Amino acid sequence: FLADECCDALVTRTLRDAGYDVLSILETMPGTVDDDVLKRAFQETRVVLTEDRDFCELVFRDRKQTRGIILIRIPDNQRQEKAMRILALVTSYADAVQDAMTTLTVKSIRIRSLFEKPQLPEV
Repeated sequence: FLADECCDALVTRTLRDAGYDVLSILETMPGTVDDDVLKRAFQETRVVLTEDRDFCELVFRDRKQTRGIILIRIPDNQRQEKAMRILALVTSYADAVQDAMTTLTVKSIRIRSLFEKPQLPEV
């Protein structure tokens, strides 16, 4: 995973403590623009963890390449819940979040594939 600068540090720490490889922009390259974060994540085959909806625009509007994005939409006053929800998500759906746009809220998980599945011919 590649945690965007706005991603809660507790999320990063929780995933690392569970054994996940999480690179943090805040720790390694603070101030990096979103486009460069997305490029690095793609080059390193990492799913972006973010709380910033601008990444959705880069992928859907500007057609930027990605290995996946997890958009965390849980309020800052629920930090512990946020960390536990993201851990449950990646533990249960690790393969599904690859090459997908995932939105995580307190009550729901929405995973949308970024690639169209080919239509099978009718027989």
